[in-house]
Amino acid sequence: MDHYVPILIFALVAISVPIIILLVAKVVRFGSYDPVKAEPYECGVKATSFALDKRFSIRYYVIAVLFVVFDVETIFLFPWAVIFEKLALFGFVEMMVFLAILLVGYLYAWRRGALEWA
Repeated sequence: MDHYVPILIFALVAISVPIIILLVAKVVRFGSYDPVKAEPYECGVKATSFALDKRFSIRYYVIAVLFVVFDVETIFLFPWAVIFEKLALFGFVEMMVFLAILLVGYLYAWRRGALEWA
């Protein structure tokens, strides 16, 4: 049971520090409302339109998701490359299957026009 005491202390500190910081910030902050501070500001020029009026194309979100997918791919490739010799042929085959699945997804997205910027 003595091995769990440091974990308990760490958990209590991890939970209490953000709560204490938020309470101190609430007590110390300047509390008056200023309508000027609530106005949108962009490079010293008054905003010409409301930000939520503009709708983004679904293509924007598709490209963002594709970026995340291929970014995660590189995260998996680095540790694999570090221990490549330990994994031997099994690790090589598994990574080729992983890359083949990603390549099929990439080709599908390309053929559907998801990577067109205009």
